[in-house]
Amino acid sequence: MTDTSIPSADQSLDAETAPAAVADVDVDTEETEAEATREKKVPAESELFRQSEIAADYVEGLLDILDYDGDIDELVSGGRPVVEVVGSSLQNLVGQRGATLEALQELARLAVFRQTGVPSRLLLDVGGYRATRRKELAAVAKNAVEKVKEYGEPVRLEPMSAFERKCVHDVVNAMSGVESESEGVEPNRRIIVRPAD
Repeated sequence: MTDTSIPSADQSLDAETAPAAVADVDVDTEETEAEATREKKVPAESELFRQSEIAADYVEGLLDILDYDGDIDELVSGGRPVVEVVGSSLQNLVGQRGATLEALQELARLAVFRQTGVPSRLLLDVGGYRATRRKELAAVAKNAVEKVKEYGEPVRLEPMSAFERKCVHDVVNAMSGVESESEGVEPNRRIIVRPAD
């Protein structure tokens, strides 16, 4: 058997290449390491809340620089950190079809990564835009499903952001007789809803 693993930094080269090192593999140790890896992929709620606090501080600094007023809430929802900015006159922070909001979200994710060294799935919402857009997209998805069921032909939707595509996929996947998939390359990636096989 060939060992293609990369040695850890504290492992000596002699131990790495010695035949006994390969033969003495403990199954329980492998399972424990696999469990530890899985635990690293799903951060604890306290770590997720810390990520939302870091992002909230970053967003608050941006609001101060831009001289915008807004209340900032940090929370954990659906296994991911969330920062919500609530207030009036925040439309400029959302931008056309949420483009500015998406950019601000990426900046906040970078701020979290810079402090923690861990990529974040942070979700940023400004002025309830995402909640409103989620409802609109549910209606779009249901309409597409009705057309697919009525005519039996695939329906291609307009290009959408990753957040928007996820909202549509969630609605379509909850319905029987249809399926959805994404096609294309950003920023022109879109969803196709088709009859299920």
